[in-house]
Amino acid sequence: MSLLGKFSPGRMLLKVVSAHRLVTAGGIILFLLTIFSLIGPLFAPYGRDEISLTEIQAPPGNGHILGTDDLGRDIYVRLAHGGRISLSVGIIAILIQVAIGVTLGAVAGFYGGIYDSIIMRLTDVVMCFPFFVIALSVAALTGPSFKNVILIIGLLGWPSMARVVRGSILALKNTEFIEAARALGLTQAEIIFRHLLPNAVGPIIVYGTLNIAYAVMLEASLSFLGMGIAQPQPSWGSMLSAAQSMTILQRCSWMWIPPGLMVLLTVMSINFIGEGISEIFHNTGRDRS
Repeated sequence: MSLLGKFSPGRMLLKVVSAHRLVTAGGIILFLLTIFSLIGPLFAPYGRDEISLTEIQAPPGNGHILGTDDLGRDIYVRLAHGGRISLSVGIIAILIQVAIGVTLGAVAGFYGGIYDSIIMRLTDVVMCFPFFVIALSVAALTGPSFKNVILIIGLLGWPSMARVVRGSILALKNTEFIEAARALGLTQAEIIFRHLLPNAVGPIIVYGTLNIAYAVMLEASLSFLGMGIAQPQPSWGSMLSAAQSMTILQRCSWMWIPPGLMVLLTVMSINFIGEGISEIFHNTGRDRS
């Protein structure tokens, strides 16, 4: 029986929340950040790109909760809009990684032979180059944009997921319940999708969850260097790029501390949740053995 069959989504969520106080704190923080990103702009009278030439680099106050940036735009509003971009990049990029990595890893692990050799050599080629160097090079060629950042992170980050899935499939494909499925006449596709992948879902969920935080950091890094989200569209990383100026770094802390804090809280909360899920599956596997 698969882990998903043993635990309904509701029971799994309850176990994750009760596993550790940090998991609960991480979930609450991530929920609040998401709510702020979705409805935060509704409570401010300013538009995302609205410029005020009389309030350039204004400190918090006078109607601007978090002050204004170097163009007189309200930081609070841009921070909320930036959260939508940064969180969306993390989630969508990981979905791409999971789709590619799970498919190729399952094929390599189940069929083996030439399929395994080709897929593993492909993952070796992709992984042998420093990820950030390749990401910067591709971003420089394609230009900064929301779509390009997602594709760069998603299409360059799947090899590790493929290796995780391949290892899980190799460990499961010769077990008794898989042999029984073969004896019952199930097709290879049915064995993979109905039995192997559901039992390998633990590592997939844990790895995917932790990688959301990594994707958020990558987007912030690329945007900080001007290779991520294109202006005037905000993201937490592009807002952090203001800290490249020593003057702003020293005298206008309200321009870079809020987005930096948002990235920190997001990465920290997702890591807490990922560690909690990892502990749940680890304890479950130990109990079953």
